[in-house]
Amino acid sequence: MLNYSVSEENYIKAIFHLQEQAGTVTTNELAGELSTKPASVTDMLKKLKAKKLLHYQPYQGFRLSADGNKVALGVVRRHRLWEYFLSVKLKFSWDEIHEVAEDLEHVSSKKLIDKLDEFLGFPRFDPHGDPIPDINGNIIASKTICLQELTPDTRAIVSNIKDQSTQMLEVLQHKSIGIGTRLEIRRKFEYDKSMEVKIGRLPVITISEHLAKNIFVQAI
Repeated sequence: MLNYSVSEENYIKAIFHLQEQAGTVTTNELAGELSTKPASVTDMLKKLKAKKLLHYQPYQGFRLSADGNKVALGVVRRHRLWEYFLSVKLKFSWDEIHEVAEDLEHVSSKKLIDKLDEFLGFPRFDPHGDPIPDINGNIIASKTICLQELTPDTRAIVSNIKDQSTQMLEVLQHKSIGIGTRLEIRRKFEYDKSMEVKIGRLPVITISEHLAKNIFVQAI
């Protein structure tokens, strides 16, 4: 099994996530995602293409090859399993686990990751609700709907958070919202697209349009 540098894996994972949204990725999009210069991106793309991990033509965009996707899924699998371990077993807070998992995802021992998966009971989703690739790289995604799309008197369970930044997770934690939280839409306001939400026995809270658009749920 080939080993790749931390930088190469970070690029591969970033391309994987971007192409999920847009299909073909541009140099500027990748540079923005990684907070680096387009010239640095171009140099790395040439390296990844030489290793047959990328389909790349200058000025025409690029996407991962089959081998590139396999590498990306391996990194994503490691990252999400470590997030699950840190959250469930070590009780790291929701907004702490991503940064730590960013380092641990580069520990590429297949035996270790497979043992970790077994130890955790083969979880299907990480603490943010993102699907965890299995040992063969397969992903089983759940059907979800954006909270913003729900109508009043609808009940739902939170299953995924789109924006997983520290700032977003801090707000969600403050509002007692996490994966598995059961809530009910009480009211929606046309003026600013905000909504009132009831969570268990807690007082009704107001959720902004921006926050609602980043929360995905399953209706119950």
